[in-house]
Amino acid sequence: MSEPIPLSLYIHIPWCVRKCPYCDFNSHALREPVDQAAYVDALLRDLDQEVARQVLPEIGSIFIGGGTPSLFDGAMIERLLSGVAARVALADDIEITLEANPGTVEAAHFSDYRRAGVNRLSLGVQSLDDARLADLGRIHSAQEARAALRLARDAGFDNVNLDLMYGLPSQTLDQARRDLLALIELGPEHISWYQLTLEPNTQFHHAPPPLPDDDRLADMMEVGQQILAGAGFAQYEISAYAQPGRQCRHNLNYWQFGDYLGIGAGAHGKLTLADGRVWRRCKPRQPAAYLRAIQAGNAPAGNAVVAEDLPVEFMLNVLRLNDGVPVETLRRRTGLEPERLASALAAVRERGLLAMDPDVFRPTAQGRRFLNDLLALFEPD
Repeated sequence: MSEPIPLSLYIHIPWCVRKCPYCDFNSHALREPVDQAAYVDALLRDLDQEVARQVLPEIGSIFIGGGTPSLFDGAMIERLLSGVAARVALADDIEITLEANPGTVEAAHFSDYRRAGVNRLSLGVQSLDDARLADLGRIHSAQEARAALRLARDAGFDNVNLDLMYGLPSQTLDQARRDLLALIELGPEHISWYQLTLEPNTQFHHAPPPLPDDDRLADMMEVGQQILAGAGFAQYEISAYAQPGRQCRHNLNYWQFGDYLGIGAGAHGKLTLADGRVWRRCKPRQPAAYLRAIQAGNAPAGNAVVAEDLPVEFMLNVLRLNDGVPVETLRRRTGLEPERLASALAAVRERGLLAMDPDVFRPTAQGRRFLNDLLALFEPD
């Protein structure tokens, strides 16, 4: 490990106005006002504990996710980011993303976020059809989503991602097509376009709505990818599409098996130690338990990833990327030699799931379509 592995920082703010019926993220509906200052203090103590464990390279990106981080006011986000900058070295061109819900935004917040240093905004639009938004349990309207983007532009944001789902309850192919076209007309730099799935422990999983069948979903995906490509959005990951030079650097670091600190309730982290071991940590999920753990100074130290699991951990990330990664990245990020995977590589290439290029791990179109089957071939026996 002679070369420093790129490092990012993920910050989790777990509260939202209302839990969406499809959401399986660590988010908690507000039942009483949150003490924002106390939570920011806990986040910075959490970071202090992370910094005390090891010498860290500079941080190249920060992502503030949730929940709904835009529930926190601008002064708290400024206090948080100032505290981070006082504790760790930040890259001069750092990318700082904040997730926002169009139903909770205010113009003053966006301007304050921009002044605090946030330079990339991610808006959870999900649909521009009010009927579909109601089906999804969203608290904003299509008009509010459009207004949120205008407020973001007025605040100075020139790098905005919009989330959009397809395969919504009772959605037709034409509705999905019109939804995507309407989103593109808003002019975002980045689009996260993905299929609604029924995740365990969600309301939709326990009471499934009527979803499009597999043939209709396949049609939606094919038509949507054609529309996005025609509008200048290049697909670089399973659900990520960007204008030239606008890929999300933070998420790219995940998918290229970079390192990241995770602070906040339920946040995950991954660090590579000097001896090459990959170390994963996860903070307590419940906000109250998290606050107690941080105040007591005993946030969990995590567990090392066993060597047998490293190949599938690595492939689970890098094979999400359309272009994959150079084979050399396996050595730089895990210390493993490609020869260790010779049998699995031969099997996936023979099945047409991985490109034949010996210098790059890159899934074929078939491999991207059947990614779970591709990854299973790297699992230890």
